[in-house]
Amino acid sequence: MRKKVDERIRTLISNGVKNRHRSMFVIVGDKSRDQIVNLHYMLSNEVKKSRPTVLWCYKDKLELSSHKKKRAKQVKKMMQRGLLDPEKVDPFSLFVESGGLTYCLYKDSERVLGNTFGMCILQDFEALTPNLLARTIETVEGGGLDVHDRFRTESHSKATGRFNERFLLSLASCKSCVVMDDELNILPISSHVRSITPVPVKEDSEGISESQRELKDLKEQLSDAFPVGPLIKKCCTLDQGNAVATFLDAILDKTLRSTVALLAARGRGKSAALGLSISGAIAAGYSNIFVTAPSPENLRTLFEFVCKGFDQLDYKEHIDYDVQKSSDPSLKKATVQINIYKQHRQTIQYIRPHEHEKLSQVELLVVDEAAAIPLPVVKSLLGPYLVFLSSTVNGYEGTGRSLSLKLLQQLEEQSQVSAKGPTSGRLFKKIELKESIRYASGDPIESWLHGLLCLDITNYIPKLNGLPAPSECDLYYVNRDTLFSYHKDSELFLQRMMALYVASHYKNSPNDLQLMADAPAHHLFVLLGPVDESKNQLPDILCVIQVCLEGKISRESAMKSLSDGHQPSGDQIPWKFCEQFQDTVFPSLSGARIVRIATHPSAMKIGYGSQAVELLTRYYEGQFAPISELDVEDVETPPLRVTEAAEKVSLLEESIKPRTDLPHLLVHLRERRPEKLHYIGVSFGLTLDLFRFWWKHKFAPFYIGHIPSAVTGEHTCMVLKSLKNDELETSDFRPFYLDFRRRFLRLLGYSFRTMDYRLAMSILDPKINYKDVEPKSSTADGFLRSITDLLSPYDMKRLEAYTSSLADFHMILDLVPTLSHLYFQEKLPVTLTGAQASILLCIGLQNQDISYIEGLMKLERQQILSLFIKVMKKFHKYLYAIASEGLGSTLPKPKETLLEPHKISVDDDLNDAARKVEDGMRSNSEGSLDPKLLQQYAIGDRDADFENALQNGGANLPAGGLVSVKSSRHKMDKGKQRENHKSGEKRRKNEHGSNSKSNKKKKH
Repeated sequence: MRKKVDERIRTLISNGVKNRHRSMFVIVGDKSRDQIVNLHYMLSNEVKKSRPTVLWCYKDKLELSSHKKKRAKQVKKMMQRGLLDPEKVDPFSLFVESGGLTYCLYKDSERVLGNTFGMCILQDFEALTPNLLARTIETVEGGGLDVHDRFRTESHSKATGRFNERFLLSLASCKSCVVMDDELNILPISSHVRSITPVPVKEDSEGISESQRELKDLKEQLSDAFPVGPLIKKCCTLDQGNAVATFLDAILDKTLRSTVALLAARGRGKSAALGLSISGAIAAGYSNIFVTAPSPENLRTLFEFVCKGFDQLDYKEHIDYDVQKSSDPSLKKATVQINIYKQHRQTIQYIRPHEHEKLSQVELLVVDEAAAIPLPVVKSLLGPYLVFLSSTVNGYEGTGRSLSLKLLQQLEEQSQVSAKGPTSGRLFKKIELKESIRYASGDPIESWLHGLLCLDITNYIPKLNGLPAPSECDLYYVNRDTLFSYHKDSELFLQRMMALYVASHYKNSPNDLQLMADAPAHHLFVLLGPVDESKNQLPDILCVIQVCLEGKISRESAMKSLSDGHQPSGDQIPWKFCEQFQDTVFPSLSGARIVRIATHPSAMKIGYGSQAVELLTRYYEGQFAPISELDVEDVETPPLRVTEAAEKVSLLEESIKPRTDLPHLLVHLRERRPEKLHYIGVSFGLTLDLFRFWWKHKFAPFYIGHIPSAVTGEHTCMVLKSLKNDELETSDFRPFYLDFRRRFLRLLGYSFRTMDYRLAMSILDPKINYKDVEPKSSTADGFLRSITDLLSPYDMKRLEAYTSSLADFHMILDLVPTLSHLYFQEKLPVTLTGAQASILLCIGLQNQDISYIEGLMKLERQQILSLFIKVMKKFHKYLYAIASEGLGSTLPKPKETLLEPHKISVDDDLNDAARKVEDGMRSNSEGSLDPKLLQQYAIGDRDADFENALQNGGANLPAGGLVSVKSSRHKMDKGKQRENHKSGEKRRKNEHGSNSKSNKKKKH
């Protein structure tokens, strides 16, 4: 049965073709496939030039195969089952067989970027993600979402379809969108198309619009100029033509001191403009041109238009130039180099963003998608040559605004300073492309898509009314049900939050928005200044924090993951910790991972980020007591959602509008009960500033990825902080940090050999000041006690020779790694300065030479060697002291004499000895005065002679006083003496004989 199509549908398609605007039709029903043919037929009638091409996107299976023979088999099977009448011609089969269809799996949707189609069909709506929606819709010229599996984890399995609800509500606000059933009946949600009217055609007598007329005039003006004239003929819009002319002006200037920045949204033709300009540079004689981007795949359109530019300039492939493709299968044969031979040897070559050392001979450097490259890397690429920068400031790539906010502002300021001063400064020009290639400006689908996916949010960063002190700010919990309810104020708040994300991070995607909305484990917090409730306006957002709850993984799951060597999606920190330390207990703990923290670009370096992290930590530690002291858990009744309500009424009767019974958007932390957590963690790209920020807040690292990111050049770093919660047992992560530190020390000579020494020192955080350690305690536990197993006597002699300036430092270079490891393990208590420790790290741990350190530290070679020899002298002094102590311990020890006090005091002993001497003297004196002994000397009967002698000789006494008197002893006395003498001799003989006999007995 034939049915007349609603005129409003024809009018919408016709208006889209006339205005070069896109139209969107959402068909609900089981037979929606049959209406595709009718819509394509209506579009073909309006587009007179050619039959519109079709892009058909699907999840994994088509109802009819895209292959001709397979499709014939499917039709035959359907006829056998009675599902297809062979006598009736199926319009859909004819539509498929007519050609002009491009089929694409959702997972391969990246390959359709840069292509243009007249019609796009999105099948399997339940598998559609925001990224896919943006990619596919952006390929079209003018004229129920179950994707939550990746959000679910073991402990958080219930996802909420907030993004679905907001998506359906947004359809009612899109003026070029019509929601229909499978019979093309317009549903009540699209009531806005009731008043649609045909629009007049804005064309002149030649049938072209005003903007096309201006572009045509520009092409005619520059037609005689070479190489601008031939190249500008390939431009599709006036903005693109002006951009190519500006680029070629800078190329033909040949002063090589210009920087030209090209900013544009997605689909404005910036890559084409760059490609045409590069071909113009080759025609102008430039020999070395380098092109860089995050990946060679980003440069497909650029190199394609380089070749198109060569065609315009009459260059022939394989004769005048050759194109080299990448041999890496992951890059899918992307172009990496073009060699030109027509005038002289010229090269257009791709380099990676981190290979800035290859730019010594470059004349022109082109940086595409510069906002996706880290700002320090882009700065390192700039130099004394011509530089072209291009960046997508919004669009589905969602690349950050760090380029336009920081780098371009600095370049513009430098250009203004050089304009006032000497003429040798660099010139800076900025170009913006606003007109789309595929459709006219003011496209309603573009406005709807940008609003839905928060793509065009460069204007949503409001100026701050003031900068309150960080201590006066409070952290609030954001209710996601209200945030994604599609209310006017909620939408404005959401756009401002996403604006901070894009302004603060290098890479964002529309899928991040769905993650924020639907992931059950994610929560949002905002830092606000003092809120004045009397003013009915949204407060300024100073900082945004997105938190993901992780952990509570069963021990069985952890054991299975370790045995399989496979990490499930989600729960990044628990699974990585489990893998690194082979620990199955940690995944069972509950924690939170800070996914993002974004500060307002006008409020950087003030302390708002630190305040937000501090308040978040205190909140999860339970320091904010809830206002209600009741310990009863609130049982929340989930509200009835739009998608659920739609199932209760028919399609033609339902009324879809935002809900009114919504909770408050912002909740103070005291009004919400916190989750019970053991730790807070963060995963981020490792830079010096970021690491110092987290280290300042007592976050300790436990993992650093060995392979840096191909896009940012940064290593992935994960840090942890243990929470002090009264209701949970506090976990001590310090042993794990010490183990990580030991591993990191060993890897500094391998994976992290080129890491900045300041970053490595910050990660190690070594103790370099030992002035508080007493010299006697240097042999305590933990310090080095013996060097016999580490250094030989010859090593010590070489070290002594070097410290005495008798040998070159190459003589001890083999000892430096050993000494460095000992020092950074805090086993050598030697005080060093920061510069000395840094040089020791570079030479001993990273195995760098002196020339490399010169460029790194900006020091002279002699300064480095002077600092190095001071370190070695301190080491030698300490090691020599240890060796001396070790040598002394090997010598034999003398026996110790035990001194005990006498039982008698000294005075008593002296008195006793004196008494004995006196007694001996007394006995001797008494024996010598014995009268019997003196009698033998008596003068017998000679008294008269003695007197005469005295009288006669008294006057003449001799000097000695001796008087001689003649003795007159009797003979009898003499006889007695002889007998006494004989008896004495006989007694002595007897005594001698007895002694000799006794000696003989002893011998026997």
